[in-house]
Amino acid sequence: MDINLIKELRERTGAGINECKKALAETGEDIEKAIQFLREKGAATAVKKASRIASEGVVESYIHGGGKIGVLLEVNCETDFVARNEQFTSLVKDIAMHIAAANPKYLSKEEVPAADVEKEREVLRAQALNEGKPEKIVDKMVEGRISKFYSENCLLEQAFVKNPDQTITALITEKIATLGEKISVRRFVRWEKGEGLEKKEENFAEEVMSQIK
Repeated sequence: MDINLIKELRERTGAGINECKKALAETGEDIEKAIQFLREKGAATAVKKASRIASEGVVESYIHGGGKIGVLLEVNCETDFVARNEQFTSLVKDIAMHIAAANPKYLSKEEVPAADVEKEREVLRAQALNEGKPEKIVDKMVEGRISKFYSENCLLEQAFVKNPDQTITALITEKIATLGEKISVRRFVRWEKGEGLEKKEENFAEEVMSQIK
């Protein structure tokens, strides 16, 4: 088996050597199919581990631009051994930087208050009607735009700033497959200097993203 293929697959997925070898063997050494194989395996592994208890982990802090943006993030795993693993700590750092850049308002779509969703739905419905869309397709359009609302505002639904083709959930799922433990984001908070105060317009999110891509 071509060692360069194994190396490339490891770099692109973060999976272990044995998992990469197996994925390439199962897919005829087609690297794109091997990546998909590992993602599907990760998803299946995540489902199996969903009911397990994850009470270890770390609280990560990330400060950007000399104090312009601050993030505190708690990510849990099952054992202290994994909590000290380089791949786990790297994952947590990436998520913390992502939060600084993408500014999610909620952890998951399940945590969005029903009142907020209904308010958003009413606004989107009014917009669709004002655009002259036929009544019979408005509700379908609104639900599609609600899905976009989740993907823009919920951390686990957002596209990862370092790899927009991958959501934060997919990123975590890959690491679950690699590390063999349940991993979950428990909570986070993000502060921005002068937030809520009248100030000169500054786009800190773009500044963070330009530095971490």
